[in-house]
Amino acid sequence: MHIWVDADACPGVIKEILYRVAARTRLPLTLVANQWLKTPPYPGIRAIQVGQGFDVADNYIADNVQAGDLVITADIPLAASIIERGGLALNPRGELYSKENIRQSLDMRNFMDQLRSSGVETGGPPAFSQADRQAFANQLDRLLARRVPAAGNSS
Repeated sequence: MHIWVDADACPGVIKEILYRVAARTRLPLTLVANQWLKTPPYPGIRAIQVGQGFDVADNYIADNVQAGDLVITADIPLAASIIERGGLALNPRGELYSKENIRQSLDMRNFMDQLRSSGVETGGPPAFSQADRQAFANQLDRLLARRVPAAGNSS
């Protein structure tokens, strides 16, 4: 399993959790963004800076993800693409996207986009909270326990 991060909008506290997970489990962690990112000097962690432009980072991740990889993203179309490729997609607020719920998430996203396009003020997402951070950490732990049960154990 490789962990990919759509890093441009990923909260810093989530990146910190992921750095610790990568160090503990020795899973490769790649952050993709259109800006330079500072990462810890752990060999399994790398940052890739892609060019500026709409969906450049998303496209890079989608083109490089393999079945069974985990992608951290709040971008619902990217999550749908990852699921289609056999990967896992986890929102920084702890929501695991799946074949069962991605269609509904896409439909809601598109509906809200239509409202905004017609001039309706929809507001943004609520501020990132401690509960969101905890939900993410718990969901990540559950995923890793299922996917890599011996993570961090070297015998």
